[in-house]
Amino acid sequence: MTTDSDGAGSGGAAERPRGDAAWLEVDEDGGFGVENLPYGVFSRSGELPRVGVAIGGYVLDLAGLAAAGLVEDRRWFASGSLNAFMVAGRAAWRANRARLVDLLTDGSARPEVEPHLIPLADVELLRPIEVADYVDFYSSEHHATNVGRIFRPDGNPLAPNWKRLPVAYHGRSGTVYPSGTPIIRPSGQRRAPGEEEPSFGPSLRLDVEAEVGFVAGVPSSAGRGVPTSAFRDHVFGFVLVNDWSARDVQALESLPLGPFLSKSFATSISPWVVPLAALEPARVAPPAQFPEPAPYLRCDEPWGLDLHLEVLINGQVAARPPFASMYWTAPQQLAHATVNGAPLRTGDLFASGTVSGPEREQRGCLLELTWNGQDPVELADGTKRAFLEDGDTVTIRGKAPGASGSVISLGEVTGTVHPPLP
Repeated sequence: MTTDSDGAGSGGAAERPRGDAAWLEVDEDGGFGVENLPYGVFSRSGELPRVGVAIGGYVLDLAGLAAAGLVEDRRWFASGSLNAFMVAGRAAWRANRARLVDLLTDGSARPEVEPHLIPLADVELLRPIEVADYVDFYSSEHHATNVGRIFRPDGNPLAPNWKRLPVAYHGRSGTVYPSGTPIIRPSGQRRAPGEEEPSFGPSLRLDVEAEVGFVAGVPSSAGRGVPTSAFRDHVFGFVLVNDWSARDVQALESLPLGPFLSKSFATSISPWVVPLAALEPARVAPPAQFPEPAPYLRCDEPWGLDLHLEVLINGQVAARPPFASMYWTAPQQLAHATVNGAPLRTGDLFASGTVSGPEREQRGCLLELTWNGQDPVELADGTKRAFLEDGDTVTIRGKAPGASGSVISLGEVTGTVHPPLP
């Protein structure tokens, strides 16, 4: 059992759902039981977007509950994003979670709550947050090592600074899209094999990157970093991320600076934001770090997360990356992103970088799975992929262990590749 900063096991009594079963029939193996309660934004035909939580095969309409006086509302939930609720802070998050658990496990509340349950099949799930800034890290040692071996076969695969700080690039918040948004194949300058000069055209090496991101709720002051110990005070929850990548464009523009057009065309996120409290049982010790990190990166708590991802191409599993193998943890990433005094804003999204493990089937992108296209991956139906083709649908799923043997689902993020616009 882990211990949080309040001294209570697994996130504190106010954050931890009690052991009572929900009166609503829920498939606990489906991952959307009362121990999860992820937040999202949804709409129905002809109605304005609003905030809800997933429970079983339903979305519980928090705006409706608030209008009925069943949950506290300070104009948090009748909204097209979670930002107003996220900025309210940890005390509000804890109180609302505890109240929802009470409403869903107390049978006497059923007549009042049940009218606010809407089948998921009847709603459209939207982007859950208004993204302020977007930062993408490079925190898997297995991924970074493989990429180094691909592009520097005769050199050290890891740059000397990689184990001293969480490497990242600053992405483009305006192209962070909700799951299901079509992905238009990007164009840019790229050098095809055998060409001496670059040419312009659609990317020929479009890739998936399976990642996990966290979302900031409470901002911080300019000039003062957020220590690892304050992670829970600022971070609302986790989402799945697909950092779509044009590898041929990236190869040309990354000398000498870094990703730009190869990444900025699209990033997809899942519709559900899983609160930190739901993932407390999934916390594990991260890999040992050597050399010892700088003081501002040291973390007194184990913040590895035992998340299990699946990458599917056209419905067929291509990889199963293990998030527990990530070298740099989320509190370390947040501390590094703010240590120079850059203020944290509500809606800031921080992605982990590609999640990869030591085995081939655990590599979270086609660049690694196919060794830069040299060894195409074969899917269950016999088709092969070196990189993504037009019409391919990519889905990333995620789950984690919950309390008392339950499953916590992070849902899924999906996107279909479309040809470039004329």
